[in-house]
Amino acid sequence: MQVQLRHQPAFTVARLMLAPGEPCQVESGAMSATSYGVHVQSSTQGGMMKGLGRAVLGGESLFISTYTAPQNGGWVDVAPHLPGDVQVINLDGRTGWCVTRGCWLASSYGVQTQTKWGGFNKLFGGEGGFLTYATGQGPLVVACYGAMDLVTLQQGEMVTIDSGHVVAYAETVQSQLRKVSSGIIQSLKSGEGFVFDFAGPGQILTQTRNPSALAAWVIAQVPSR
Repeated sequence: MQVQLRHQPAFTVARLMLAPGEPCQVESGAMSATSYGVHVQSSTQGGMMKGLGRAVLGGESLFISTYTAPQNGGWVDVAPHLPGDVQVINLDGRTGWCVTRGCWLASSYGVQTQTKWGGFNKLFGGEGGFLTYATGQGPLVVACYGAMDLVTLQQGEMVTIDSGHVVAYAETVQSQLRKVSSGIIQSLKSGEGFVFDFAGPGQILTQTRNPSALAAWVIAQVPSR
């Protein structure tokens, strides 16, 4: 599978180029168009309980769509729900990646995904305690709200990132969650809640906008009775 990105960075669409008979996996509802003859089948990918775990715990859809190209090859266009950028992570079979809630968009059939417990403290980071853990070989397509930034950490190098701005990170990166300020009043004043301290080596993908902040703003605009 080859990936072509267009309309970056605000409204990115990823075109998944498929060889004859090649399948790919796509987040349910993310497809915008396909070439003629591409076959689609939706399933829970591992049974109902695994699908429920992915949906309830990992923040993804209950079903995953598998698109398979016809004998002359084909393509599938996929786009995230929120306006923003898309990044391709080429898995090499050695290093897995952890993807936060709602950021997994698509992957080649050589990439395996599962819901993974990200640590008890992460449950309070606003992004859920479970992550989508991707391993294997091939392209992994992740999406974000806003623009995408790449942070590369050397051995022992550290960085602090707001929990709502983390998209994905390599499993070689160590992480710890903490409150950004002491006390409820200070948290309200700063507008922040929790941050991640990451330690290298490895790479981290971040987003310039926070989906949780958007949801809170929308809710605040709805008139109450």
